[in-house]
Amino acid sequence: MPRNSPQPPPSATINRAEATWRNTTARPGRGLLTAHQMPVPHITSPDDPALKQLCGRLKKLSGELDQSGKWPVEQLRLCGEYGVFEWFLDPAWGGQAWTDEQVVRGYLELSAACLTTTFILTQRTGACRRIEGCPNEPLKSHTLPQLARGETFATVGISHLTTSRRHLQNPVLTAERTSVGYRLDGYSPWVTGGQAADLIVVGATVTKDAHPSGEQILVALPTGLSGVTVQPPANLVGLTASHTGSVQLQAVKVADEQLIAGPVENVMASGLGAGTGGHETSTLAMGLARAAIDYLDSEAARRADLKIPLEAFRSEHHLMTDDLLALANGQEVCTKESLRQRANSLALRASQAALTAAKGTGYVVGHPAGRWCREALFFLVWSCPQPVASANLCELAGIDYLP
Repeated sequence: MPRNSPQPPPSATINRAEATWRNTTARPGRGLLTAHQMPVPHITSPDDPALKQLCGRLKKLSGELDQSGKWPVEQLRLCGEYGVFEWFLDPAWGGQAWTDEQVVRGYLELSAACLTTTFILTQRTGACRRIEGCPNEPLKSHTLPQLARGETFATVGISHLTTSRRHLQNPVLTAERTSVGYRLDGYSPWVTGGQAADLIVVGATVTKDAHPSGEQILVALPTGLSGVTVQPPANLVGLTASHTGSVQLQAVKVADEQLIAGPVENVMASGLGAGTGGHETSTLAMGLARAAIDYLDSEAARRADLKIPLEAFRSEHHLMTDDLLALANGQEVCTKESLRQRANSLALRASQAALTAAKGTGYVVGHPAGRWCREALFFLVWSCPQPVASANLCELAGIDYLP
C-alpha cells in the first residue's frame, strides 16, 4: 500500500457493538442457507463445474459491489456455501488441502469474476495458513475448524513488516514482554476486513526497555480485546468494498496462547506461508487481465479492428499463465519478481484496451471497463517489492529496466 497515506484520526472509530455484521446470520463467510435456498455442491477441484457456477454469481454482483462499497457479505456467504474456504486447509481441520497449482487455477477464475472478493480471500487465507503452519496446536485446534467451515473470519495485519511503513525510523507496532504474553502498542496500517474479523494475524517488533530488539512476533489477535480499535476503512481508488484500513492497538494484552511465531528476527520468513514474494498477487493481476481480455473477445466478434490486439493479448496471457503454473509446481522458469512485473503490466494494458474498446460508454460509472482500469492500479501498490516497482516505473517512462 502507499507509504505516505495519511492515517485516519483516532476519534473516527467504529462502534463494534452497532456493526450490522455482528447481528445477522449473513456473517462474512458464514455460508448459512435460508429456508428457500437449495444446497449447492462444494467445489472439489478447479475443473469442477460448480466453480464456473460460483464465478457467474460473483460476476453478476461485482458491479453493484464496486459502486456501493459495502462489505461483500453475500459474496463471502457464497464462497462458504461452495466450500472455497476448505481449499487452503488440511483435512485434519476440515479442509481439502488443494495443491499450489490448484489454488492458483481457482484464484484465476475467482479474480476474473470479482477481484474484490478474491483479494479478501487472499487475506483470509494468509491468516489461516500462518495459523496452520505454527507449532501452537491448541490455537490451531481452536480456530482452524471454524475457519474451514466459514463460521469465523480472520485477516492479516503484517504489511508493516514487509513493504509498508518500512522507511520509518521507529516500528509502527511494538510488543513488550509481560509475565503472561505481550503488550501491543501502535497500529497496523493496512488491514482488510478489520470490522468483520474475529482474529487478525498481526506482526509486531519486540522492544526491550522501550528500544527495538531486532526480533519480531506474530500473534492471532482477537479483535474483541480491550484496546483494539478498528478505524473506518479508507476510500480507495478501487476495491473500496474490501474495507481496508488501519487498526489501532493501545496497551493490548495478548496471552502466550495466541502466539503464532517468534520472537525471532524476520518473523515473516518463518513457518508455512512464509515470505512476501509469492505469486498470489501475480495470479490476481492475471485474473483481472483475463476479464478485460474476455471483454475484448466479446467485442471483437463484431469489430474487426480488435482482432489483432486481442490475439496478442491472448497469446501473452497464455504464455504468462504457463509460467505461473510452472512456478506453482516448483519449476523455476522465471523469477517471481519478473512474473509480477509482467502481470502488473498486462493488467494495466489489458484493462485500458478494454476501456478503449468500450469507448465513452466504458468511462461511465458502472461499466466494468472503467472498474478494471481502477482495479489494475491496485497492483502497483499492493505488496509490491522495490525491484518490481522500479521495473514498473521504467516501463511507464519508456526506458529499459536494469536491475
